[in-house]
Formats: sequence, structure tokens, C-alpha cells
Amino acid sequence: MGVDNANLAALVGSRICHDLISPVGAINNGLELLGMAGSMSGPELELISDSVANANARIRFFRIAFGAAGDQQMSRAELVSVLEDISKGGRIKYQWSPLEGCTRSEARLSLLAALCLESALPYGGTIKIFCAGGKWTVTGEGRKLNVDDELWARVSGGNSSAEITPALVQFALLPEAAKEADRTVRLEQSLEKITLQF
Repeated sequence: MGVDNANLAALVGSRICHDLISPVGAINNGLELLGMAGSMSGPELELISDSVANANARIRFFRIAFGAAGDQQMSRAELVSVLEDISKGGRIKYQWSPLEGCTRSEARLSLLAALCLESALPYGGTIKIFCAGGKWTVTGEGRKLNVDDELWARVSGGNSSAEITPALVQFALLPEAAKEADRTVRLEQSLEKITLQF
């Protein structure tokens, strides 16, 4: 995937997320009103409410990871909020360690890296995002890592014949986004931990 195609994909990602966030938010507001009016209660409402909250969190996460990036700043509070919401009830827990905000481009790289790591943690785990001196580190820890060496070769710009499916698109986008940001992704792996640095 070339840089032009990557930019086009980012614009498409931004558009889809932008158009979905409002109706999902409206559904959530409607559920809250139903709950306050006492019209509906019980496990059914809770299931719908949890599903809407999860959809909202995923859209916000995807908007950063797959949307158009740039030099505009994102606040720490916004990023922590997105990661806390996506961690609720999921098999992966996310932790954002930087104490300050960052550029949208850095946030995008971090979340694309996190999505790559998520695919290596089939039994769940923790993904932690750090930044020190402008260098970013994203680690994934969990039991029984599932790492496809051919697929992961793509991450640091190596040659790979691994097929990119919709579920694995982050493996094609991360090296392109890194190249665009003039960064190189490095990979380290141990038995229960995998680390990406850029």
C-alpha cells in the first residue's frame, strides 16, 4: 500500500468514524432517557447499553488509529478516556503512560501498534504505551503470545508474503504511517511480551 493509498484510506476511516459517532451517541442518549423514565430496565437494557458503549469506544479508537493524522495536539485526557472505555469488559486492558498530550500522528502510530499487539494476545493481556525523549514504546504482555513471523516482518518494513485481511490491516498501515512520520518501527519479542518502538 503506497503512501497516497494510505492517505486515502485514512480519509475514508475519518469519514466513516465521523458519520457513525453521532448516531451511536444518539442511541446512547435515548437509552439513558429510557432508563431515567423507567420505561425499560433489566438485563436487556444493560446489554444494549453495554453494546452501545463498546461501539462508541471502538469508533473513537478507530478514528485515531485509522483516521487522518497531523500535527494537531491530542490531550492526554482524551486518549486516556478512549483507552479506558475500550478496556471496559474487553480481554485487553490498555494503559496510556505519557503524562502529556501528543500529536495526532504520534497517537495514530501508538494505536496502530496497539492493534498489531492486540492480534498477538489471543487470551487477553495488557498493552502499555510509553514515551520518553520523543521515543515511543508500546508493549503487549499476556500468556501464550500468537506471533506470525511472516506477518510481523511487515511491521519493521521487511519483505513479507503474509496476506493482509481486513482484521490485519494495521500491519500494512503501521509501517506506512511510520515512514510518513519519518520513524522506524523496531520489534522485540520474548515468551510473554512483545515490544514495538518508534
